[in-house]
Amino acid sequence: MPSITARYPELRGKRVVITGGASGIGLATVERFVAEGAHVAVLDRDPQSAQILGKWAPLEVLVTDVSDPAQVTQAFATVKELWGGLDILIANAGISVRQPFLDISPEQWQKVVSVNLSGIFYCSQAGARLMQTTKRGTILMTASTNGYRGHAYYADYNASKAGVILLMKTIAAELAPWLRVNAVCPGYVLTPMQRAEYTEEMLDAVNQSLPLKRHAEPWEVAALFAFLASDDAQYITGQCVTIDGGETI
Repeated sequence: MPSITARYPELRGKRVVITGGASGIGLATVERFVAEGAHVAVLDRDPQSAQILGKWAPLEVLVTDVSDPAQVTQAFATVKELWGGLDILIANAGISVRQPFLDISPEQWQKVVSVNLSGIFYCSQAGARLMQTTKRGTILMTASTNGYRGHAYYADYNASKAGVILLMKTIAAELAPWLRVNAVCPGYVLTPMQRAEYTEEMLDAVNQSLPLKRHAEPWEVAALFAFLASDDAQYITGQCVTIDGGETI
């Protein structure tokens, strides 16, 4: 990962919540916003998240399962106590399980949808309620190119990400003009979750199928989040911004 140069002075001092911030895209996004000078609170269900993120102190780490509305409510109450409000929410936490459609159990379906879709709903609602007091804020969600293209072996994940895209558009329409809401739709990103599901041969096959011949790095997605949170993107709302190395062309 290249060294990070702060590019958006308006992000300095902003109060930012990032979910799923202990690994992958979330971890890279934490690093980017800390480098921009933002005040960052991370919501992650990993009990080791405080140790993982310790090198970026001061940083608030709240162990939270975003699929549990009571835990989400408590986490955002803590954010309010700490900062008095919220400027930016990056609802990123998500999971996937590579599984043939006919083998997906009700338990797996519920787990994936609960984290990927319900978790973003709970966090977005709690975050928007904090932002409503100042009538100003930005919510960014991690969706996926899987949300508008069918990918085999990910029926539950695909459905959840399609839901995120329409949830984003609905909130953006309903709470404008004071709230901007957008989704980042990555294609293949070289995260620990991706490495856990794909062999090296599968990763190489994917790379050869892409116009840019490689996976995205998590920091590249984090850079897009920083742009969308900045004043340079102040006329962008209700959009699913694709970052996929040309996959969907």
